[in-house]
Amino acid sequence: MTSVSDRRTGFPQLFLAAVIGGLVVVLAGLLLIGTGFIDRPARSAGDGFASIAPVGSGKTDRGSVGEIYDRASPAVGFITAAGAGGSPFGGPGQGDSTGSGFLIDRDGHMVTNDHVVTGSGEVSVRLGEQDFDAEVVGSDPSTDIALLRLSNPPSGTEPLELGDSAAVGVGDPVVAIGNPFGLDRTATTGIVSALQREISSTNGYSISDVIQTDASINPGNSGGPLLDGNGRVIGVNSQIATGGGSNGSVGIGFAVPSSTVGKVVDELLEKGEVEHAWIGISGIDVQPEIAAALELDGDVSGVLVQEVGPDGPADRAGIEPFQSDGGGEPGGRGDVIVAVDGKRSPTMAEIAALVNGSEPGDVIELTVLRDGRERTVDVELGRRPG
Repeated sequence: MTSVSDRRTGFPQLFLAAVIGGLVVVLAGLLLIGTGFIDRPARSAGDGFASIAPVGSGKTDRGSVGEIYDRASPAVGFITAAGAGGSPFGGPGQGDSTGSGFLIDRDGHMVTNDHVVTGSGEVSVRLGEQDFDAEVVGSDPSTDIALLRLSNPPSGTEPLELGDSAAVGVGDPVVAIGNPFGLDRTATTGIVSALQREISSTNGYSISDVIQTDASINPGNSGGPLLDGNGRVIGVNSQIATGGGSNGSVGIGFAVPSSTVGKVVDELLEKGEVEHAWIGISGIDVQPEIAAALELDGDVSGVLVQEVGPDGPADRAGIEPFQSDGGGEPGGRGDVIVAVDGKRSPTMAEIAALVNGSEPGDVIELTVLRDGRERTVDVELGRRPG
């Protein structure tokens, strides 16, 4: 993880705050994800298919909530991690960490969140009335996913199937099963509220294509499955948004998509670790107010490069952070990314998603605007540090 002191400074935050005021505060909080460059504290918590029919629609391949629960709940475990360093949905670790997980095969492999088991000495899992010791096969803080293996797994329990999160649509019904506040195998229902959200992982990197749901999710649901109308896992419940001083659900939960989960699990099974691509920049989307404040042409759109990681992939390719002229005056020089792989007007979230979906060694083409002229730069992605 890159600390603040390790970063190359872009134009001063004070300058942005003075010129653009509250706009930058809002945009920085939402968009300055930086493809794994800027840290931000996180609050934790098979076959493709087409659209999911509402529960009770009469289609024979869809089940009621009760049917989905009866099939899926035996594979959902209550995890206790002794001395774990994190606690579900944020806050300092206090002794044991508890959360949820679900079996994905008959060999006893169980998926959960990294923040449930990170730093733990011993991990145990309760399935129904049985307790099992578990070992951590591998963990990936960058996606907040961990893989466990139960000792002597139960032979009669059906594992859960990973569905196709890419085929999910807003409004599709979902069921969440977990152990909120220690209440084991609790089912809640809702819909997919939004897609392609972006959240911060426990080590500050961005997680892309996250599913937002209004199914009630609370501390203890961390690592549990978010199921579609067929009872397939489309996500792993990982974080919640809270209002005021409450740590409970306010109807906004986030699940790491099954497409990410499947890829991470495969790598953990094969290598015990996951390699992520890294570009080493942070930036902010160019809004009209920002373009005007920095004296950019009115039709310029894309991503203003704020910071470049020293000796990172972007730095080695010659990408430069935008810097003011000094003295708090508008204007300055540096790069605005106006196209990525030929696609014009990218957003910071789109760049982050592209990098997150790539492999170290892949090359992406950035078209940048500097001093009023466009130039094309090939950036070979590196391996994410930390």
